[in-house]
Amino acid sequence: MPPSIRKLTGRIGAVVEGVDLTAPPDPLTVTALRDALNEHKAIVFDDVNLDHAGQERVAGWFGELTTAHPNVPAADGTTNVLAVDSETSKANEWHTDVSFVVNPPQATTLRSVVTTPYGGETLIANAAAAYRDLPEPLRALADSLRVVHTNRYDYARPSATTAQRQEYDRIFVSTPYEAEHPVVRVHPLTGERGLFIGGFARQIVGLSSSESAQLLRLFQSYVTRPENILRWTWAPNQLLIFDNRITQHYGVDNYDDHPRRLNRVTIAGDVPVGVDGRHSEQLVGDASHYSSVLEVAA
Repeated sequence: MPPSIRKLTGRIGAVVEGVDLTAPPDPLTVTALRDALNEHKAIVFDDVNLDHAGQERVAGWFGELTTAHPNVPAADGTTNVLAVDSETSKANEWHTDVSFVVNPPQATTLRSVVTTPYGGETLIANAAAAYRDLPEPLRALADSLRVVHTNRYDYARPSATTAQRQEYDRIFVSTPYEAEHPVVRVHPLTGERGLFIGGFARQIVGLSSSESAQLLRLFQSYVTRPENILRWTWAPNQLLIFDNRITQHYGVDNYDDHPRRLNRVTIAGDVPVGVDGRHSEQLVGDASHYSSVLEVAA
């Protein structure tokens, strides 16, 4: 039987039922999951029984895996698992994963390991819907622009941040990366156009820093419109997969000092292409140790 797909909102998100993630992959099921991901941008599985290896195996249904991160070490005993742990970091900024490399992951999987008694949601925004919401003059402008993404972010940290979080931040930026991407990315499977910006996007090519900041803020306001967002509240033993090519996400820091941990595994992606057919370029850093390049969309 094909999986059961139940929409969560009108624009983004679906729950998938009727799939045994511990079983060997069935090609028809994998195709159905890819189709669901293309359509809904984020899909969720409840009551999964997966460990590190199981999450890596399921992520591998969608393509070759990346290592955990270009700079941050993998979780103990793994190569591909990144611990998204409140003890070391809180990703409370809108972003697309690892967009500072020339070929960011095509998709991200998150598995709930430690959940909070309240708060701690993950927000996921549909960047294709955001592009469609733009007035035509802004769409035409966005189509023509390129933007530099960098891991040298300027997140504001409270002075009382822990030594663990300070060390995580130091490691995160220890090797600098910069990549130039189109502001509007054409999805290789669906042909949809999406705003490819977020927290790592810093400088629009040809504009000043202040001009870039104002224009990025305007485009970002369309991404984060409430109707474009799935607000996912975590329960134990869930797996969330989102299309990193055409979404942004945000981990909400609203759970006080309760521990929270998700395990992340990402799938290697292709080099983004703009409306004009021009590919992204790596400007600073070599991330080939992190991810191979997906040459043909799968």
